[in-house]
Amino acid sequence: MWPFVARGKAQPYSKTYETVSEKDISAYLNDKSMVQWVGEVIPLDPLDIMMNKNRVIPFFLPIVSADKQQVVGYEVQPYWMEANERIKLNWFFEDRSIPSEYRLELEDDLQKKAIDLYTAENGKKMLYFNYDVRLLKKQAGQMLLDRLEAMQQLGIPLKRIIVNIVCEQSVEELLEVKHTMVYMQSLGVQLAVNADYSAANQLELFTKLKPNVICVNCSFLEENLLPGMYRDVHQPLALFARKIGATLLFQGVETFAQFNYAWRSGGRYYQGPYFQQATKGFVDENSFKDKLKKDMHHFIHYEREKMKAQFTLSNQLSQTLKQAMKDLKQDQGYDEIVLNVAKALNAYTFRVYICDEDGIQQSANAEKDAEGNWLLLKESRAKNWSWRPYFLENIVRMNVEKKGILSDLYTDIERDEQIRTYSYPLNDKLYVFVDIPYAFLFEQNGLL
Repeated sequence: MWPFVARGKAQPYSKTYETVSEKDISAYLNDKSMVQWVGEVIPLDPLDIMMNKNRVIPFFLPIVSADKQQVVGYEVQPYWMEANERIKLNWFFEDRSIPSEYRLELEDDLQKKAIDLYTAENGKKMLYFNYDVRLLKKQAGQMLLDRLEAMQQLGIPLKRIIVNIVCEQSVEELLEVKHTMVYMQSLGVQLAVNADYSAANQLELFTKLKPNVICVNCSFLEENLLPGMYRDVHQPLALFARKIGATLLFQGVETFAQFNYAWRSGGRYYQGPYFQQATKGFVDENSFKDKLKKDMHHFIHYEREKMKAQFTLSNQLSQTLKQAMKDLKQDQGYDEIVLNVAKALNAYTFRVYICDEDGIQQSANAEKDAEGNWLLLKESRAKNWSWRPYFLENIVRMNVEKKGILSDLYTDIERDEQIRTYSYPLNDKLYVFVDIPYAFLFEQNGLL
C-alpha cells in the first residue's frame, strides 16, 4: 500500500494520494483520466526509495514543555524530497509488507542523518525517534543498540534520547521486547509508548513496562469538539503516569481548544501544528514562550473562575442546609428530614437522601417529579453506595473538615445526564446527599 508522486510536465511537484494496493498501480498508470491534472503519475516505490536514500531527509517537529515553557526536544520525522515538495514517509516504516531489511536500513540511515545535523548544531535538546516493535524484535534490537552506542561515542548523553516503540496491533506486543526495552532504559534512554484505548488492560501493561513517556494523540477529538467525557479518560491516565514516574506527551495539537484540553488533562509535553510544523532545522528554545504564557494564563484564569463558582455554590448550599437543620425537630424521621431539606433546596436539586458512614442509605429518596412535586421513593432505602469512587474518602473528609463537599461532574445512571452531588455531614454518623441537575448547572457560569 504505497503513496503516489505526481510529476507535471511543465513544473515538477509532488502530492501524496490515498494509499492503494499494488494491483491498482497499473490502473493509475494506464488511465490518465483518473488524475486531476495533466502530468505523469509515478508510484512511490519502496525500492526507489532505497535506491535514493539521499532524498530521504529528517525533519524536526518541536516538542514544548508546560513547566519550562520552552522547546525541550524534537521528534524526528522522515520526508521524501521531490523537487521543492516534501512527502511524509511514515507509511514506509509502518507498512509491514515492505521487507524489514529495507525498513531497518532506512531507519538507521534516518537516525544517522538526524544525529549528524544535531551534533553539527551542537544540539542540547531531546531527540525523539519512532521505532516499530517488529523491527526491535530483529536481532534483539541490535541495530538500534549499535546506533545508540554511536551516539554515546559522539558525546550525546542517552538521557536526551526518547524512543517511541510503535505497535500497529496491540500494546501487548511490547511485552515481547520488554527485556530489550529494560536494557535500553538501563543505558539512560527514555522509552515512550502510545496510549491505546482499545486495550482494556493497557494500564496493567504500562505497569509492567514502566515507560518514561506516554503519548496521547489528539486526533480522536473529531472536528475539535471536546466532550467532557474524554477528560475523564485522560485525567486518570495522568494520575497513573505520575504514579509510575511517566510523563504525558500530547501529539497532533492543532487548535487552542485541543491545547487547552491537553493542559487540563495533565499533559506536560505538547507538539503539533498549533505550535509549528516539522522543519529541516531547529528553532530557538523560546520561540513559543509568549504563546505558551498567554494561553496558559487564559487556562489558569478560566479554571480559577470555575473554582470560584464551585466554592460559591458550596457555600450557598451549606448556608441553606444549616438553616434548614435548625428548623428540624428532634423526633423527625429520616424521610421527613430529606423532604424538608429537599424543599429548602428546591431551586438547586432534584433528589435528596441520607446515608450512614458505611454507605448504607437510611432514608427513602426524596425526588422531584415533572410537575415539581416532591415524592418519597422508598425502594432506595438500605442500598449500599460505598462502592462509588471517592465515597469513603469524602466521608472521612467531611468528618475531619466539618463541611460539605461538591463532587465533580459525573453521569447519573437513572437520568443519563451529567450532574453534581453535594454531600453534607448531619453528624459524625449521618450524611445528606443533594443531587444537582444538569439544567441548573448549565444556567450557572463555571459549573460544567
